[in-house]
Amino acid sequence: MEGPINGGMLYHEVQESKLCAVHCVNTVLQGPFFSEFDLAALASDLDRREHQMMLEGSAAAAGDAFLTEESFNVSMDGDFSIQVLQKALEVWDLQVIPLHSPVAEPAQVDPELENAFICHLQDHWFCIRKVNGEWYNFDSLYAAPEHLSKFYLSAYLDTLKGFGWSIFLVRGNFPKECPMTSGETTNGFGQWLLPEDAERIIKSCNSGQRQQHHQQQQLQPPRTPPMEEDDDLNAAIAASLRDTAGEAGTSGNDHDDDLEAAIAASLKDSSPAVVNKENDAVTAPAAVATLTDTTPPATPVTGGEDENESKKSGLQDK
Repeated sequence: MEGPINGGMLYHEVQESKLCAVHCVNTVLQGPFFSEFDLAALASDLDRREHQMMLEGSAAAAGDAFLTEESFNVSMDGDFSIQVLQKALEVWDLQVIPLHSPVAEPAQVDPELENAFICHLQDHWFCIRKVNGEWYNFDSLYAAPEHLSKFYLSAYLDTLKGFGWSIFLVRGNFPKECPMTSGETTNGFGQWLLPEDAERIIKSCNSGQRQQHHQQQQLQPPRTPPMEEDDDLNAAIAASLRDTAGEAGTSGNDHDDDLEAAIAASLKDSSPAVVNKENDAVTAPAAVATLTDTTPPATPVTGGEDENESKKSGLQDK
């Protein structure tokens, strides 16, 4: 049985400028095998070959225009094309295959049986790699490799595809060891980590993010109910009811005064919940506390049949 590669250590590179393609290739190979200058040389060679094909092909008339355009394999800020990554991995006898191709169909069913995947969206590259039997996400935006269970691997790949990521399968003879004793053990942004160290760093970063989120929530001022608008609404309703009662005549003034007092008391009871600043608790009358955010407020009770019967009783007394 073969021993662990690289002495059981994980090689990870943290994002530098827009060199995520360099980080992706090196974490696939698990060592600082390529620099940005190496990939730039491969991109230049690809550009030269493509220009030559344009000049020799049937589209010779468009060749001069093509030569004046910028490189299709490397951008000014350091991003590289998938062709450059393919050429770099071919040096180590590795193949890069689109995951949706028929050849990669077994990997779609059982991705845990493979060894590496390359993921790309817009201008970002990262790799998911199996090292010593365990899967890790070597995204250079992370401070350390993130461990992935075999079950979560399949779900994670499906999630990436759902969000529009292009996924490539990497197959072939992966390097067994990186010459860690040589002068090329690091390129300035690479690091060797034990799995337990990587796990500790990831947990520390996650804990820090949760604490920062909690502090941001505490800094936000609490929301208070719009009491002034509700008081104005209650006053307008009471005024409207007084006008309505006045149109019925002046013979039932005593009964109308009692009715208005009852309505005012009812409106006071149905006022919104008030925040208790001493303990930040919200108190509310029982009739209002049962309402939810999605439940429309009930129409205020104005007396209904009791009001009509009261008025009729007053007329009969007259």
